[in-house]
Amino acid sequence: MKRRKIILDCDPGHDDAMALLLAGASPELELLGITTVAGNSYVNNTTRNALILTEMAELDVPVAQGASRPLVRHQIVAPNIHGESGLEGANLPAPTRLPLEMDAVRFIAQRVKEFPGEVTLVPVGPLTNIALFLIEYPNLAPQVQEIVLMGGGIAFGNTTPVAEFNIFADPEAADVVFKSGIPITVFGLDLTHQAKIFMPEIKILQQYSSSVVSKMGLLLEFFHQTYFDVFHIEGAPLHDPCAVAYLIAPELYTYASFHTQIELHGNLTYGQTVVDYWHLSATPPNARWALTVDREKYIALIYERMKNYR
Repeated sequence: MKRRKIILDCDPGHDDAMALLLAGASPELELLGITTVAGNSYVNNTTRNALILTEMAELDVPVAQGASRPLVRHQIVAPNIHGESGLEGANLPAPTRLPLEMDAVRFIAQRVKEFPGEVTLVPVGPLTNIALFLIEYPNLAPQVQEIVLMGGGIAFGNTTPVAEFNIFADPEAADVVFKSGIPITVFGLDLTHQAKIFMPEIKILQQYSSSVVSKMGLLLEFFHQTYFDVFHIEGAPLHDPCAVAYLIAPELYTYASFHTQIELHGNLTYGQTVVDYWHLSATPPNARWALTVDREKYIALIYERMKNYR
C-alpha cells in the first residue's frame, strides 16, 4: 500500500489534537510534518501544543512554526472554546522537543519540491500558512496533490452568524487558497456538526491504557463543556479530524462540488464562505464539499486508531 504523504497545518486546539493523533496512528498516511499557525491560540501556544502532542504520542515528526498573525485583519483567538493555552482540560507535560529552525512556509515548499505531485496539504486552522506558501512559491502550486481543509460552512457560521472561525480568522488567506486552482475538499460546519462526540463516548477514550489517548479524553471533556457553555448544544463537534478521516476512509462521507468565494468586504458577512449551492452562476465549481458523514463509523475509526498508541 502506498502511503499518502500529508502535511498537517494546525492550531492545536482540542479537535486539532485529535486530528494530529488520528494522522499519526494511521498507516495509510505518511505524516511528513506538522506546521503550526495562530488561530485557536497564539502561535507560540499552538506550536508548544503540537510539540507536546507529538512527544506524548512518540511521533517522530518535525514541527515547523508558522504565521503568528493573519495576512491583513486584526488577530482573533478562541480562549472561550479552547482555554488560554489553546489546550486546556488536562495536565500536560512541558515539551522537551523544539520546532525546526525552518519556518512553516519554507518547510511546506521543501516537501512539495521533494515530492512533486504527491503532497496533500491538510490545513485545519486559519489558512495563513497555505496562502503565504502560494504567494511566495506560485510555481509549486501545481505540484500540490490536494488541499483538504476544515473551514467555512454552507448554511451557518460559528463566530458570526455566517462565518466559521478558521475562515473568519484570516479571510484574505482563504481567498488566496480558494482561488489557487488546486483541488480542494472542504469539511465545513454543516458536516462537522454531524460529527459530534458525546460524553459517554469521551469516557471510553479516558479508559484507554495509553497516556496520550486518556489525556485526549480529558481534553475532549473540557471541549464538550465549552461547547455546551457557549453554544448550548450537547456533544462536541470533532471538526478537524473529519479532514484526516477523509484521507483514511473517504467512504464515510457524501460530497458535492460548488463554486466557493470568500466575502472580504461585507459588514455583516466578512469571512463568509459564499457557496453557490444551486449553481446559479455560470462559474465552474472550485471546491468539493463533504455534505454528510456516517457518525457511528467515524467514531469507530477514531476508537480503532487510538488503540495504536501504547
